[in-house]
Amino acid sequence: MKLFTSLLRKGLQVSGTKPGIPKVRQESVLFGKYLLATNTISSGFLMVAGDLLVQEFEYQHGTLKNRYDWKRSGKMFIVGSIQGPLHHYFYKWLDNSMKLVSVANVTKKILLDQVVLSPVIILAFLYPAGWLNNQSTSQCNEEVIAKFGKIYVIDWCLWPPSQFINFYFLDPKYRVIYVNFVTMIYNVFLSYIKYEK
Repeated sequence: MKLFTSLLRKGLQVSGTKPGIPKVRQESVLFGKYLLATNTISSGFLMVAGDLLVQEFEYQHGTLKNRYDWKRSGKMFIVGSIQGPLHHYFYKWLDNSMKLVSVANVTKKILLDQVVLSPVIILAFLYPAGWLNNQSTSQCNEEVIAKFGKIYVIDWCLWPPSQFINFYFLDPKYRVIYVNFVTMIYNVFLSYIKYEK
């Protein structure tokens, strides 16, 4: 957390070209030089936030003995951190491939996101989460067969409208952080599906 705070402070420092006239740095440290790290770490923390909401719900309904399972949260941080670089590089590729912001290009980006990246992200959630919970690959395969369809249907309901906002209105450097905040809500569902009995 100290590193995050230090990076944030550096990103907000002012530098001036003329004495006495401060100029805010155009690109902060978090969304410039360390964008991949920002995207990776924020993916991990927001995955944990979504899981903690599910754990609270489970605790309130008597399905979780202790209020928070911090070991489970640590595993969810790892799973979320795996997804950060996938989003980072995929969106970078999309933005480089289709630089013009138009409804046609945004529609293409959304379709590519749903058809290419979404299945990868679902698998990048289910397999690492399974392995971290001591499931064998064959058990993970069974879980993917049982849960993939349900997750993918919800994915199609949530992400196209969310991604329209992302691709049409936002600066590319904020894509993953925006996705991470929407994902925090989505992670409540993912965590529930992962840990449902």
